[in-house]
Amino acid sequence: MKTQLLSAQCSTDLTQAAALLKAGEQVAVPTETVYGLAADASNPDAVAGIFTAKGRPANHPLIVHLGDVASITEWATGIPDEAYKLAKAFWPGPMTLLLPRAEHVSPVVTGGLDSIGLRVPAQPVLLDLLATHQLAVAAPSANPYKKLSPTTAEQVIHGLGGKIAAVIDGGPCQHGLESTIVDLTQRPFRVLRAGPITASELSAVLGETVEAPVQHDTVVPGNVGSHYQPNTRLQMVAADLSDLPST
Repeated sequence: MKTQLLSAQCSTDLTQAAALLKAGEQVAVPTETVYGLAADASNPDAVAGIFTAKGRPANHPLIVHLGDVASITEWATGIPDEAYKLAKAFWPGPMTLLLPRAEHVSPVVTGGLDSIGLRVPAQPVLLDLLATHQLAVAAPSANPYKKLSPTTAEQVIHGLGGKIAAVIDGGPCQHGLESTIVDLTQRPFRVLRAGPITASELSAVLGETVEAPVQHDTVVPGNVGSHYQPNTRLQMVAADLSDLPST
């Protein structure tokens, strides 16, 4: 497979990207956090292709990216009022809400869990693509499993070139850090993955404390014993340079 490089500035390229997604292909997309590897979230076979391309275990849940706040009712149930308060404050933006999944949502998307992560991204090209073409996409970071998350289209090509249909080049990502994941399925609410939006900011909006445990065993994207594994060899040196051997 030859991976196409599409331009975020070209309407024809974006239409092509939407057509590829609706046809069940995987397309890397820019977000304000990192580049995501997108597939039509309503198509389990397309979503399964994400795991194949990344080499990612199929029991790892994915985050679904939506074109607007109203769409969360199509993917989640039992949505608390606090979800809408946070959405009003931080969406579009780098915040993922963990909610009870709707019954029809495929377990391929949720890693077999009863919860689902949802967010409305702030990257204008992606947001327009989702809204205009009425798409919802599952989109983990667009890199091979356990490798560094890409922040440019060139990095996506380096890691996944030949394994996916296309990459939309939207330039460098704004944050370079994955979204904050907030668990709203139980109280007290908790941050399950640190990101650009802090627990204190969330707490200020809700008027109650949102916890931020240092460790937890809840299955969410990125919560594995060993996550990022760069290829560069690590060298450890003494803090006191006088302890280093002379050369």
